[in-house]
Amino acid sequence: MGALLALSSAVVYGIVDFAGGVLSRRVHHTAVTFYGQFGGLLLAVAAALLLPVGAVHPADLLWGALSGVGSGTAMWFLNRGLSRGDMSVVVPVSAVTGVALSVLCGVLVLGDRPGAVAWLGIAVTVPALWFVAGGRTGAGKGTADGLVASLGVAVQYLALGQAGPASGLWPVAAGRVAAVLVLLPDVARHARRLKLPPVRCVQSVLIGAGAALGLVLYLLAAQRQLLAVAVVLASLYPALPVVLGLVLLHERIGRRQAAGLLGAGVATVLLTLG
Repeated sequence: MGALLALSSAVVYGIVDFAGGVLSRRVHHTAVTFYGQFGGLLLAVAAALLLPVGAVHPADLLWGALSGVGSGTAMWFLNRGLSRGDMSVVVPVSAVTGVALSVLCGVLVLGDRPGAVAWLGIAVTVPALWFVAGGRTGAGKGTADGLVASLGVAVQYLALGQAGPASGLWPVAAGRVAAVLVLLPDVARHARRLKLPPVRCVQSVLIGAGAALGLVLYLLAAQRQLLAVAVVLASLYPALPVVLGLVLLHERIGRRQAAGLLGAGVATVLLTLG
């Protein structure tokens, strides 16, 4: 059941990243991210009210808030990267690096012991990212944003996984509040660009609600399965935006980028098996 929930999270996140990337090319990425976090907050609170809880401790909410800081930061950089770089490059970079960082933090902080296969996956990540970054010029800025987003992804998954099962989904709701607060300084700088047509505002809210649903599914998976397994399975989400970007947006990649993306795929599989 835990594996199915984690894979469902990956599917939801894949669709959300694709939709957010397309919308970020039409309106400012700050608006997409900010309104999205409000949509996520609405869904998280509604879901938390519906799911029975045992006891919500302050530590659970703090872990959720830290996760929200990570996810808010990750979504801002990811949407900015998607607004000026290829989806088939930015998303895999953020995901694969986020998985590797999560595994390393698990080893150094949480005492996890990955097997030889997982360590091989981490080793494959380094040259894969080098090839991706060495691709055609147009993807350079997007790749850098993807790398920064990966830090947020790691914080998001690791922190949320520390919340106790008895707290229900309230850590996710606390995280959405923290994500909104993290974005406020940038919102103040781009206040004029937050005035979106109603249809774009609704799209942003729905995308954010989808991202929160992905986190809910991940949290439920982490409560039923080893954290490392839940993280890597949930991080398989790049498959969808990459395929959709190549098919629907007709994105093209060079040979070096193709080799890097292939290495990123191999690394993800190895990390999953490990």
